[in-house]
Amino acid sequence: MPHERILVVDDEEAVRGIVAALLEHSGYRPTLANCADEALLRMQEGPAFDLVVSDVMMPGTDGLSLLDTIGIEHPGTPVVMITAVQDVHVATTAFRRGAIDYLIKPFERVQLDSVVTRAIEHGRLLKQNAEYRQNLEDIIAARTTRLRTTMQDLERSYDSTLQAMGDALDLRDEETEGHSRRVTAYTIAIARAIGLNAEDLRIIARGAFLHDIGKIATPDRILLKPGRLDPEEMAIMREHCASGYEIVRKIPFLREAAEIVYAHQERFDGKGYPRGLQGEQIPLGARIFAIADTLDAMTSDRPYRKGTSFAAACSEIERCAGGQFDPEIVKVFLQLPPDSWINLRDELQHLSPADLCARLCRPPVAPPPNAD
Repeated sequence: MPHERILVVDDEEAVRGIVAALLEHSGYRPTLANCADEALLRMQEGPAFDLVVSDVMMPGTDGLSLLDTIGIEHPGTPVVMITAVQDVHVATTAFRRGAIDYLIKPFERVQLDSVVTRAIEHGRLLKQNAEYRQNLEDIIAARTTRLRTTMQDLERSYDSTLQAMGDALDLRDEETEGHSRRVTAYTIAIARAIGLNAEDLRIIARGAFLHDIGKIATPDRILLKPGRLDPEEMAIMREHCASGYEIVRKIPFLREAAEIVYAHQERFDGKGYPRGLQGEQIPLGARIFAIADTLDAMTSDRPYRKGTSFAAACSEIERCAGGQFDPEIVKVFLQLPPDSWINLRDELQHLSPADLCARLCRPPVAPPPNAD
């Protein structure tokens, strides 16, 4: 037998009594209210009702207004309207405002049972659908959290791979130890000033950090030679771009970064190597890197010379715009104060690639609009 709770709302006591008796006879548990205000009070007091059966015409707040309030304050509660007015417009309005069904007085017990059964079943299906939707949202949220955690773990694994590869190169070439970190920081700073998004920044950061990884394949007699390289040795040294590309491109998450490794010694005027690319044939990340690489090379101490100042390095890079470097990127680079590079070098040169990305691989924040 059913045990659903039904709220009966009617200003006529006799009608309330008859409807309640019929519902009780069918096994339902009716609660009575003589007006809309009392009905809302009953709905706030106890457990949710499975159905509201309400008269349309009542003193004060009428049944249609009660229907609107129930839709707002108790969404999902089915409402059946009853009335003595045989007006199609009233019935249409009731349906449009959310009523499940409509009964015209006088009605028979069979009609009431049929309408109540349909309305309660409708409410039950609505409730099941809402619960299913909530459960689905919870499942999606939980799986999204797990996926996000997995992706973060994978990202850390990626950067650990980069760290290991960079450390392997540093062990072979102590003269340039820390160069990869510094040049990565400089490259990201320029890329951020250009306005690249976070994903592009991460790709460029990885390419910058691994730019010299191909030197792992360079013989020690050439890589560690203290003096000037002869033409044959220089030709072998220049193979590190292609060697690095072949190493990096085989790692799926570094495939895009591999293009920067391949092109990092190209020149804007086409006189670079290994392919003699010119202008925008050179990947954007490699064009940015070329400036950062020169900045670090000029300002870092070597056994055979003292590093120059950042201001002098900036002047030299400006002089080489259009030849060695992309002039548009040089313009952006020169807008950054020379002192900012000193601060960046001191702060970041000992950080891992993961920390570099965490600190720098975010798009620049747009300045607030001028209050004037």
